[in-house]
Amino acid sequence: MTSVLRTTWPLFLGILLLMVGNGMQGTLLGIRGGIEGIPTFQMSLVMAGYFGGFLVGSLTVPGLIQNVGHVRVFAALGSLISATLILFPVEPHWIAWTFLRFLIGYCFCGVYISAESWLNAGSTNENRGQALSAYMIVQLLGIVLAQMLLNTADPAGFLLFVIPSVLVSLAFTPILLSAKPAPQFETIKRMSFGDLYRASPLGCVGIFLMGGVLAVLSGMSSVWGALVGLSVAQISLFVAASYAGGLVLQYPIGWISDRYDRRRLVMILAAVGGLCGLGVIAAQPGTLGLVIAGAIMGGAANPIYALLIAYTNDYLDQSDMASASAGLLFIYGVGSMAGPIFTGWLMGVVGPDGFWIYMGVLLALLTGYAGWRTTQRAGLTVEEQGNYAVIGPNATTVMVEAVLDEAQDTPGDQPEDEAHEDQPELSGEDLDRDALEPSEPAEDPEQGAEPRQP
Repeated sequence: MTSVLRTTWPLFLGILLLMVGNGMQGTLLGIRGGIEGIPTFQMSLVMAGYFGGFLVGSLTVPGLIQNVGHVRVFAALGSLISATLILFPVEPHWIAWTFLRFLIGYCFCGVYISAESWLNAGSTNENRGQALSAYMIVQLLGIVLAQMLLNTADPAGFLLFVIPSVLVSLAFTPILLSAKPAPQFETIKRMSFGDLYRASPLGCVGIFLMGGVLAVLSGMSSVWGALVGLSVAQISLFVAASYAGGLVLQYPIGWISDRYDRRRLVMILAAVGGLCGLGVIAAQPGTLGLVIAGAIMGGAANPIYALLIAYTNDYLDQSDMASASAGLLFIYGVGSMAGPIFTGWLMGVVGPDGFWIYMGVLLALLTGYAGWRTTQRAGLTVEEQGNYAVIGPNATTVMVEAVLDEAQDTPGDQPEDEAHEDQPELSGEDLDRDALEPSEPAEDPEQGAEPRQP
């Protein structure tokens, strides 16, 4: 890890500053919205704007990079982010904020794609796994640090909007001055949703549900906190705890997932998260209790996302990973757009507890569905599973493909030539026909494809 940081520290420094800026604006808007008297549902539209922009960016930015190059896209979108951040306090209206949040989501998607392309291209086969893990840690660390900066000034003023704008501007200096020549970039075509669902029904349904949970946890926490009367310090602690919990638990849960049926682990974590939400509603805890609840919810939700990616990867050929990751992230994007909107509506109907109810319902649905899927086909053995890939929901298709490729290159303990040969594979020809050709008598499509060799 030390050698990776020594050679790529300018890129990681830039990413850290970017994440501090991004983490500040998300939480700050929820707090400022309460000060400005913007209704909860309108604030939910504001928060959903970021995820809408990110989704549109994932579809269009790759083509933009192909046309004008990484450096120009990176610099142009970075300038837009910096300018947009200081416009929020100028016009505190929910329609203007929704548009600005959409623009920021779009720009950050492009910035992430460019930065992740440079990181992936600048890594070697020997240190790529460490580089990807460091990237994940730096991302979450930046968001946690951002919450601490929220306590440095009055959220009703301008300074807290200026600080992330300055940090984002500074972030591009080390990256642009030290980045190696931009790598070749190719747009990725999504695997058809039918093929993706047949390969992993749990992966598709789970990613959609987790899109809603993680978007609400990251986008609506400050809105909920302002609504229940939490102070800025209490809100920042709660948000920081949710990200810190996800960071700390990624690694032990990843270790367990390489030795245990991932479907059951998804079911257990989803149940823990759902019970956590129910506990908050029932107990109405104080500051310490809320911090613990945030850590538990984030510690359960973030690893579930990575588990679902790894689980889907277990049923894919290596050649299909790029197109499958693009499809999964599109599904996640749709879920993340819908999550804040439905939560805002529910909070308007039942009150602030709607924040926990929505996440609890989605996690309960995932618990039930994961449990049902365990009855539909036999689980993979440990030797048949690929390695768990540490990855967060901010990652683009570039990073998802990279970590999945790394996981495929370092499979379990079983040599490739000892893999079970009786597992049918989903070939490219099968994908083109949008149908499975099982070697055994036809099975119910709802049971999904047989596992691929990892």
